[in-house]
Amino acid sequence: MSAFQPARDPYQVLGVASSASAAEIKAAYRALVKQHHPDAGGGDDTILALNAAWEVLGDGERRRCYDGHRGRGAAAASGTGGGARRAAPRRGGQDDGLLLAWLQQVYAPIDRLLGQVINPFPAQLRELAADPYDDRLMEAFCGFLAQSQAKIEKVEALFGSLPCPPSAKGFGLSLYHCLSQVKDALQELERYTMGYVDGYLHDGREMLREAKQRRSLLKQERRRLEL
Repeated sequence: MSAFQPARDPYQVLGVASSASAAEIKAAYRALVKQHHPDAGGGDDTILALNAAWEVLGDGERRRCYDGHRGRGAAAASGTGGGARRAAPRRGGQDDGLLLAWLQQVYAPIDRLLGQVINPFPAQLRELAADPYDDRLMEAFCGFLAQSQAKIEKVEALFGSLPCPPSAKGFGLSLYHCLSQVKDALQELERYTMGYVDGYLHDGREMLREAKQRRSLLKQERRRLEL
């Protein structure tokens, strides 16, 4: 299993206890990103894992939700919490139908929209890099960002339009991480256009690069679902 898989315990990824404070988690994330950043010789898989863990533990509501699921999973594994552990139900015809509908109605259009944001970005950035202070080039780049923001709004609406089937919860979580990463990247890039702070541009570019990798892995996982 690759290091960035969402099924990996984010507490283990960041090397903190489940009782760690928000400040401790943030400090651990920052230190590890600095240590393992590709510019410092780190690996892409490690950065993806750290970002995925931060997306869960860096948000109070997501962390509470994860802790709740984590606690129930531990109780089930130990045979507590309501009786003997049951074998996971096999996916039947009805489950297959729900999963297929979700893949067709939610995942497929989301994937297309994400591609329309991620794939054109390098060319858009190259055009702007010719002269970031050229009003015409900056206006074109801002137009791309505005169009991309509109696409991400559609993505968020699609994601909430149909519940992810239980048999694809991990896949759905990874898809959510991908769209969240693209959304955060666009926010960083918009900040750059307002003040020309290179750090915002760097962060936005890195986020989109990682989102591209995550999207590619989702495509591979989709093929493994064999539907």
